[in-house]
Amino acid sequence: MLAATNAVNLTDGIDGLASSVSMIIIAALSIIAINRGVYEIALIGLTLCGACLGFLIFNLHPAKIFMGDTGSLLLGGAIVIMAIYLKMPLILLIVAIIPVLETISVILQVMYFKRTGNRIFKMTPLHHHFELSGWKEGKIVSVFCVITLIFCVIAILLV
Repeated sequence: MLAATNAVNLTDGIDGLASSVSMIIIAALSIIAINRGVYEIALIGLTLCGACLGFLIFNLHPAKIFMGDTGSLLLGGAIVIMAIYLKMPLILLIVAIIPVLETISVILQVMYFKRTGNRIFKMTPLHHHFELSGWKEGKIVSVFCVITLIFCVIAILLV
């Protein structure tokens, strides 16, 4: 639970990234909940999707308001609780691929730097590496959302 919650927190750092990726993940988990007849989780998930959409109006680049740790930890916690309630915690490895990769990038960077004194990435979490590589914030958010959507569709088809 702690790792998954913190993974969404690490994803927060570019305008609209954590909320848009989380919204897609929560929507996928809500669809899985509907397919399994767990309507209370679907209702909570779809409500959170609506909240994320409302938040994104003000959080897309350039952001007028920020989520901060409170919001990102809430979204991460909601994602974990939905997966646990559905008795599918391992589905997070698929649907939450971006937060997972963001966390892995930080872990690899720290371990590699401690051993060699060199870096694998220009900066971690991973979205900052792409930012320093010249990608615009909008491109990073778009690409990460598309990747999340693809993996969420795969997860829905697998379940």
